[in-house]
Amino acid sequence: MEHIKLNNFPTNFLWGAATAAYQVEGAIHEEGKGVSVQDSRNFSNAFHDTTVTSDHFHRFHEDVGLMKELGLKSYRFSVAWTRIYPDGVNINPPGIAFYNRLIDELIRNGIEPLITLYHFDHPQALQECFGGWYGDEMIEHFLRFAATCFKAFGDRVNWFMTLCESNNVVLYPDLIGGVPAGVEVEAWRFQVSRVMALANARVIRLGRELLPNAKIGPCIGYAVAYPATCAPLDIMAALNEDEFRTFYPLDLLCLGRQNTAVVTFFAQRGLDIRLRQSELDELTSVKPDFIAFNYYQSDVAKACPLNDKGIQPGFNRDGKKGGFTYPRFPGLYAGDSNPYLERNDWDWEIDPVGLRIACRRLFDRYQLPLIITENGLGACDTLIDGQVNDIYRIDYLQKHIYQMQLAITDGVPVLGYYPWSFIDLMSTSNGYKKRYGFVYVDRDDNAVKTLNRYKKDSFHWYQNVISSNGRNLNNKQGYSK
Repeated sequence: MEHIKLNNFPTNFLWGAATAAYQVEGAIHEEGKGVSVQDSRNFSNAFHDTTVTSDHFHRFHEDVGLMKELGLKSYRFSVAWTRIYPDGVNINPPGIAFYNRLIDELIRNGIEPLITLYHFDHPQALQECFGGWYGDEMIEHFLRFAATCFKAFGDRVNWFMTLCESNNVVLYPDLIGGVPAGVEVEAWRFQVSRVMALANARVIRLGRELLPNAKIGPCIGYAVAYPATCAPLDIMAALNEDEFRTFYPLDLLCLGRQNTAVVTFFAQRGLDIRLRQSELDELTSVKPDFIAFNYYQSDVAKACPLNDKGIQPGFNRDGKKGGFTYPRFPGLYAGDSNPYLERNDWDWEIDPVGLRIACRRLFDRYQLPLIITENGLGACDTLIDGQVNDIYRIDYLQKHIYQMQLAITDGVPVLGYYPWSFIDLMSTSNGYKKRYGFVYVDRDDNAVKTLNRYKKDSFHWYQNVISSNGRNLNNKQGYSK
């Protein structure tokens, strides 16, 4: 590690942890909840089943107690749209009551709530009606949902995220319901980016009107792109990946502008993605309070000639290294592995320094405070005599937090850090085989089992990091209890 004088973490730093409703709550048929696009995917593969997940809906008192013991300053969770508006239209008071109970429990235990308004789970009814985020109608539905959340929870909640990973939503269409029949995938991507950007702007404006003291901003997933070599075409490929995958959607959300290289690229291929000037003016008139971003890994990009065959990005489903599908976007970039980095079992490169690079790049471009709202290691944890020795997760988090501290020392204003995840939950593409939590849940993809909670070694390590405000970061031993 570099031997430099590090800045301390701010005294009000938001040491947190994160979850998402459809991955942790369960209880999908209780108290009036409607069917979301995630619920409709149940049993579409061996891992996807939102029915029970970690049963947080019934066990949130126990879970918040564990959060307090962990010492969390903040908890990031999402509100399930279909608990509030089961069909997208009619309000469901019991859903509001559930989140009021959760928020009250957090406040009683000294934990600051950070609410994600949208985390991939809109009502299936809206998907069937007009294609979900493909339809302009979605903006008003989302605005109504957000207004309800602001009015119901805003007296106790000071932090809101609008949209989680809007850039990855368009990269993986099946994540939120798929591309409507007869629509070309790239046309779908840019229409969804447009609709989400307008929805983000209107929700932020509304939030400022209703809750002038609250902080609100969007979230992206950022995998920093490195060139495969120093060959100029590989340098261009990495620039293309950053601009097309991350900066085009984030420029819309934060600057109200369209990247001209992206617009030109598609214009030359017959796709006009230009927004109306009135829409650009609306986007420009609203500036977020912060940028939230989720960071797990970096990417490698290499040249991909126009005459190459395109390949959409995929996932490693079974946790055996070598099963990841690298994308190929002809004329832009092709993905590749990084020989200088270790990979986890799902072929995600482990790159702590990339987090510092991400902080530097984002702040340099947007000049907004940052919140790291997801960062973590998915692994096959083993419970032995009530204990989980996950030193590999401690090592991952320690190295990333150190790089975050270096970014703060560089002058980047980082407001908070929310590892993914507080508790084991249903990984969207890999279920309970791939665990992230500080707390182990006794279940797997084949059986619900007891759902009992067990504190992992990483729980005790992170507890010490928080209580020392990051000063005890390097002590990775002696946390088995």
